[in-house]
Amino acid sequence: MTRRIPAIWLVLAGIVSVQFGAAVAKDLFDRISPTTLVWLRLATSAVFLGLLARPVLRGRSRQDWLVVVGFGLSLGVMNWAIYQSFARIPIGIAVTIEFIGPLAIAVIGSRRARDLAWVGFAGAGVVLLGLEPGGVTAAGVGYAVLAGAAWAAYILLSASTGARWPGLDGLAVASVIAAAMLTPYALARGASDLGNVEVLLLGAMVGLLSSVVPYSFEMVALRTIRPAVFGILMSLEPAAAALAALLLLGEYLEPLQWLAMACVVAASVGATRSGAGVEHSEPAPD
Repeated sequence: MTRRIPAIWLVLAGIVSVQFGAAVAKDLFDRISPTTLVWLRLATSAVFLGLLARPVLRGRSRQDWLVVVGFGLSLGVMNWAIYQSFARIPIGIAVTIEFIGPLAIAVIGSRRARDLAWVGFAGAGVVLLGLEPGGVTAAGVGYAVLAGAAWAAYILLSASTGARWPGLDGLAVASVIAAAMLTPYALARGASDLGNVEVLLLGAMVGLLSSVVPYSFEMVALRTIRPAVFGILMSLEPAAAALAALLLLGEYLEPLQWLAMACVVAASVGATRSGAGVEHSEPAPD
């Protein structure tokens, strides 16, 4: 079914899903630690995608495994770091700082002046958001920067994984790797929480919203869309994050932040028009 939907719409649907999932997750931080919640999110993704994809592991080359392991590690670090940031600073600001990662990918990967113009416009929105630093802490910013670096790696390795592993096989394996990486920390910080059925169900819901839906859509989309265009589309993330936080958590925005949102939305619209011509280009394997 997802193959019939244009890649750009899959990316946009994933953005909405992941940011509303993030707002739901932050609302649960007073009941369960961010690390344990991230583990529940990734474990849900691993179980669901494993049953859905039933990945074939035999016959894989060493390079296939290196790519998918790197993808899984970037997935785990990205999720863990951004949840640590959410626990310390507002979601909209955290995602704005995290956006440094995909913005860098868009700048480095672009070959057309038109793409660079949209990147510059999105960058202006990021700067405007940064002018309202209420509630910002050094630790929160640091975790967001780490998440941005992992996000950049995720974008590149997702495209490579999609080229080497059919269907959702690579994403399923990467989710298992990411969940396994965080298992010792999750058990150390929140083992008692995992015996609460309500917490498990809420964690599973966060996993569906924040991992299964967006990562599945992005994996399919990145087979037919350039990483540079994907990176520019990610300029919608700060706006989606702030909107979700406003609706679900009551994190209100200042007028300057609304102006910043208008900038990144306009950049995303421009990127959508620019990316229409690359929908059918197939990424080459590494």
